[in-house]
Amino acid sequence: MAAHTLRGLCRPPVGLLAARFSQRAAAETEYRSVYSLDKLYPPREDGEAAASAPEETQPAALDIPLARLTVSYCRSSGPGGQHVNKVNTKAEVRFHLASADWIPEAVRQKMALMHRNKINRAGELIVNSEESRYQMRNLAICLEKIRTMVTEATEKPKVVSKETTQKLIERVEKMNRERLRQKKIHSNIKQSRKADFD
Repeated sequence: MAAHTLRGLCRPPVGLLAARFSQRAAAETEYRSVYSLDKLYPPREDGEAAASAPEETQPAALDIPLARLTVSYCRSSGPGGQHVNKVNTKAEVRFHLASADWIPEAVRQKMALMHRNKINRAGELIVNSEESRYQMRNLAICLEKIRTMVTEATEKPKVVSKETTQKLIERVEKMNRERLRQKKIHSNIKQSRKADFD
């Protein structure tokens, strides 16, 4: 009898649980993992982002259309024990670079030159990640790599002045002279150690 009453005290009433679930269903909220794509790669709201941050201080973030990407998962290599052998955590993202109209044409051409070893014969740029043990985190890393590639291709090279190039040339020549001088000293030491048997 005492055990039955204790069990009744510890267990929440069924009506209370039903009320909580009905409130959650009415609010249309559901459980989302911290590794869900919505949290790792949140959609950008143009109105709020434009109102909160001025354009001069923060560059516009690149919107990558997920519908235009081909995402696949496979077994990851490296440490991880049995988990690695049975879970597809490695993420591979590919897209056709020439037809990616969400990237400007000049940037696409520069990306094709900079990352030609990551482009297959079909013209698809392939980015993969197996850094994490979670699929969604690896997918987010792939998207961040694509964003970084586009940013690097967008940056214009710095113009070096004639004075700076002249200084660099003088430094290289001075380093070469010093290297040859040290080499000559080392050669003389080796020659002095030779025994003369004549």
